[in-house]
Amino acid sequence: MPGMDATAPKQSWREALAVYRRPTVITMLLLGFSAGLPFMLVFATLSAWLRELDVSRTAIGFFSWVGITYSIKFIWSPVVDRMPLPVLGRWLGQRRSWIVLGQLGIATGLVGMALTDPRTALLPVALLALLVAFASATQDVAIDAFRIESDIDRYQGALAATYQMGYRMAILASYTGALYLADLGSWTIAYLVMAGLMGVGMVTVLLRPEPVARVDRLTAAQEPRVVAFVDAHSDMPGWLRQTLAWLIGAVVCPLTDFFGRFGWLALVVLALVASFRISDIAMASMANPLYIDLGYSKAMIANISGAYGLAMTMIGAVLGGALAARYGLMRPLLLGAVLAAATNLLFAWMAGQGGAAWALVITISADNLSGGLAGSVFIAWLSSLTNTAYTATQYALFSSLMTLPGKFLSGFGGIVVDALGYPSFFVISAVLGLPAILLIVFLMRRATKPGAVDAAPSTDGQ
Repeated sequence: MPGMDATAPKQSWREALAVYRRPTVITMLLLGFSAGLPFMLVFATLSAWLRELDVSRTAIGFFSWVGITYSIKFIWSPVVDRMPLPVLGRWLGQRRSWIVLGQLGIATGLVGMALTDPRTALLPVALLALLVAFASATQDVAIDAFRIESDIDRYQGALAATYQMGYRMAILASYTGALYLADLGSWTIAYLVMAGLMGVGMVTVLLRPEPVARVDRLTAAQEPRVVAFVDAHSDMPGWLRQTLAWLIGAVVCPLTDFFGRFGWLALVVLALVASFRISDIAMASMANPLYIDLGYSKAMIANISGAYGLAMTMIGAVLGGALAARYGLMRPLLLGAVLAAATNLLFAWMAGQGGAAWALVITISADNLSGGLAGSVFIAWLSSLTNTAYTATQYALFSSLMTLPGKFLSGFGGIVVDALGYPSFFVISAVLGLPAILLIVFLMRRATKPGAVDAAPSTDGQ
């Protein structure tokens, strides 16, 4: 069964760590930087800029709506997956052309924001921020497909690890770096420099080859049958038949392919996708309020939770990629689920330590290390679930599903804290991680049954 590699051959630690020398793995470090750069520039960094110009908090709050584009990117993912771009597509290929188009949209939007004064033209800034967010979400869809198709399942953990590292480095540059540039120069300079940094991703795309997606025999046979069925309705206008044929191939077939490969286990897999990150996402909204209420200074929070936490996340991501290369995906996935839930208990413990600095260090160390490890392995596992014929569409659906439940529950965090206190809240958030652990154990046991493990569709690109 794809994604359930209980019989994966074991590698030595030297071989597992050597994965970080692969060209595909290094590529994802740079593309991760390209993906992460726009995020803060339309959220926290932009909010700081607007507030400094005395834009109302109400208006700044409305700006957060541009983030909806990241949550609904699955809507246009079939277009990114299947529709070739007229000129760029012939030159660069399907994946690289869409990545470059997204990067050009981001750079254009950032330059426009840099040259616009929010005090006199707030609406244009909002529209340009929306352009940046939309182009960024489109780039994410294309990069995810590029990553999955660039290498085989065993190396997806390392690809995900370097992608996370690049993403975090970009957030540091687009927030801390942009604030320094704005302080030393101006917001115009800061946003122009950030637009220039999109060149990192553009050059990377131009230097790396287009991945080759392999369409398995089942998929190759499925779409012609569906298209033939639609074409058989000769009473339909030609444009309608062609539109329906495209929609079935781009939207319906990715879903029928997934359920066809997994059968009833597809429901178990989707339940795991939805529950794996509930524990850490649900608690995230109350982490900073806890730090403040315990009396930690903003400088200490920034240094320990920010800079130091970033370093621990990177270490965890590298460790997760190495574990995936050495042991396969399922055992590290189980470890990540256990650690993600268990580290929430540290927050409950820290709430009773009276603001001791060492308690914050211990908690941030464990939480970020486990978060990086779990994140890289989970992204690799999600990637192994996709069919390379529908990579962008299927992964966009998975990535949306994995965050929505946790985001919904996180909205009730303040209510729970007010009613029960911080320790009870974080214990409850830890308990929310138990379903994911049980589902992973179930899938691992299922995979060990005779005849249960099949080869996942993958590519062996360099």
